[in-house]
Amino acid sequence: MPIAQIFVLVTIAGTLAGVAFGRCPGLQMNRATIVLVGATVLLLLGAISLEEAYRAVDMNTIVLLFSMMALNINLRLAGFFKLVSARIILLAKTPRQLLAFIVAASGFLSALFLNDTIALMFTPIVLEVTKSLKRNPVPYLIGLATAANVGSAATIVGNPQNMLIGMASEIPFVTFAAYLIPPSLAGMIIVWLILTMLYRSEFANGPLTVECPLPLNYFKPLLVKSLIATALMLGAFVAGAPIPLAALGAASLLLVTRRLKPQRVFREIDWSLLVFFAGLFVVTRSIGTSGLGDRVFSTAMPLVDDGIVPLAILSAAMSNIVSNVPAVLLFSPVIENAVKAVPSWITLAMATTFAGNLTLLGSVANLIVAESAKQGGVELSFKEYLKAGIPITIITLFAGIFWLKWLFG
Repeated sequence: MPIAQIFVLVTIAGTLAGVAFGRCPGLQMNRATIVLVGATVLLLLGAISLEEAYRAVDMNTIVLLFSMMALNINLRLAGFFKLVSARIILLAKTPRQLLAFIVAASGFLSALFLNDTIALMFTPIVLEVTKSLKRNPVPYLIGLATAANVGSAATIVGNPQNMLIGMASEIPFVTFAAYLIPPSLAGMIIVWLILTMLYRSEFANGPLTVECPLPLNYFKPLLVKSLIATALMLGAFVAGAPIPLAALGAASLLLVTRRLKPQRVFREIDWSLLVFFAGLFVVTRSIGTSGLGDRVFSTAMPLVDDGIVPLAILSAAMSNIVSNVPAVLLFSPVIENAVKAVPSWITLAMATTFAGNLTLLGSVANLIVAESAKQGGVELSFKEYLKAGIPITIITLFAGIFWLKWLFG
């Protein structure tokens, strides 16, 4: 192997390792800066030209991410998530019901508004509720995180990796949802069952006396407007409109306002996530332009063509090695040339998402829940999470594979 290609390989491997660990030892670098620096080094090494790098960035995905962030920010500022949470909690009569409502709300809302957003919004609420009821918060926090991941698999807008798959595959929104809603629903039931079995003492107690722990203050004009924008966006998805354009239309509608200053929305946009995606597009494209892609293609192609089971296992494993978004980008050029592309794309979406429940580091949603809980004085340890994460991941993956084998033959 030429020395230049060795440097390229080391840079790509180092960048993906940085993404997997989320930091660079001894340096103040997060995933976004690691990927941006890695992409720049690859440009300097000549692994990819500047023009090719510009073309590598999928603007459909960037626009969709930005638009969904803007929509979620408006819903949060309007008090939507707190309002929903409070109403759901008021319905709970027993600890099992409380867990069921948390799992259902987390999974359903993650399918519509990104799993990371739901994890961020709901964790303080779950902490406050369990504290007021003198319950053990850990199983409810694990339920929140794992259900957010499982539920997000149901739609193209549920998580970042599904957005990538949706844009690359061009599978219609409704078709994608029809394929993955059943295993996502089954996954939420599995989450509830496993947690109630693992934490028998927590869920063996009698009825709850739940008082709403949250002020039900909300900003009605913004709430109504945000819900109208969301409904119009979902209607456009169902009607077959381009997904990024429909999401951008909803975000633009919310930016036309007399009350909410645009700086407040733009200040809360996760710009580092957009930088992360742009840089990652360049890094993964460099695998192809540098000549390394042929080796990856020749190794992975037989596994993809062999069917759902090997692809699900391999993509789940890769998601826990390099993280799910890089795993999807690495598999994308292979699946685009697969004989049965649609089943492969759907399998990739299911497996990379469900695999995120294996460890506390498996998805950003897990980390958000753990960090938010820590700020609230609750320790969700790696070992404690793993106790539930392993069986949840294995059983949901098995259920997802069974469903897709039945569906696609």
